[in-house]
Amino acid sequence: MIEYDPTRPKWEQIADMLRERITSGELASRTLISEVQLEAEFGVARGTVRKATAALRDEGLIVTTPGMGSFVADQPPTG
Repeated sequence: MIEYDPTRPKWEQIADMLRERITSGELASRTLISEVQLEAEFGVARGTVRKATAALRDEGLIVTTPGMGSFVADQPPTG
């Protein structure tokens, strides 16, 4: 189980972890972001996961297609 910093909202900490996975390439472009899997992995409610994914969507790191789900956005090549 993940130990959360009690001084910060859990959704921010989850967004930070997902952001790192995306920018490091661990989560490749067009990878499905499953709310159900994230709920189980992080041990939080769906609303918490949704706040985290909304923040990443606002940053352009993920895109959501109605009826299909959320996916890692295409990232520009680095270097």
